Amino acid sequence: MRIPVVNTPQKVEVFSTSNGVVYQCDAQNCWYVEFAGKTVKFNYRNLLRLKKAIYNIDIEALLLKDDRSPNLEIVFICASDACYVLSILQIIAFKDLLQGTFAMFELNHIIHNSLYRVSA
Repeated sequence: MRIPVVNTPQKVEVFSTSNGVVYQCDAQNCWYVEFAGKTVKFNYRNLLRLKKAIYNIDIEALLLKDDRSPNLEIVFICASDACYVLSILQIIAFKDLLQGTFAMFELNHIIHNSLYRVSA
């Protein structure tokens, strides 16, 4: 069970699901991803790499495998200490978390542009 962390001036929740949370830390210019029982610090470039790695997993191929190998996927991000060993359900949950996170980034960008639009 996840224990919610109170938002502080250093750490603000960007998006959360029942399986994980993404926090933004402006003081350290990074993001914290809390998923699969661990919290990992990412800079923006590594967060994009994580998103790409998770989105590139072919869930359909994993489900349709005929061999008796476990349906696990190992995700390792270069230039980061992050290494995840994920089941199919965890991959789907992680995709959901990252999709919501990047939707919040896009929404924040749209709101910022609308509020601070400079008239030409």
